[in-house]
Amino acid sequence: MTDANMASSALLIERFKMFYQDVKRPKLEKMDDVYTEDVFFKDPVHELRGAETLHAYLSEMCVNVHSGRFEYLDQLVSENAAYIKWNMHFKHPKLGNKTITVRGMSQVQFNERIYFHEDVYDLGQLIYEHVPLLGAAVKGLKKRLAK
Repeated sequence: MTDANMASSALLIERFKMFYQDVKRPKLEKMDDVYTEDVFFKDPVHELRGAETLHAYLSEMCVNVHSGRFEYLDQLVSENAAYIKWNMHFKHPKLGNKTITVRGMSQVQFNERIYFHEDVYDLGQLIYEHVPLLGAAVKGLKKRLAK
């Protein structure tokens, strides 16, 4: 990979990370600087196609979250792909008033902009552990499996 290609890849990944820095207020006006029009987004809950659909999803997410931020821990960037490890810290009104931290990783594939984005994280850690009754059962099951 040339130095120019590596610099271009690194710059795109920095734009991507800045786009998501604030979970409550992602920089939706900068979406075209990060994603292609036909982007494919996937996480444990959704599979979305197209920048408009992703924009609508992110807009809805903003309304429902009290606050949140990403803490980027590590990354591996190549000419056309990157893996970014992160912690997401957020407060959601339906999950109590405490800050929840979820560890995850994003895989992105790109040319000039990102055309594939997959987030991988523990859905139980994100949601199930914070729901009354169900949360206690999930935490108990995790402890039993760890023994």
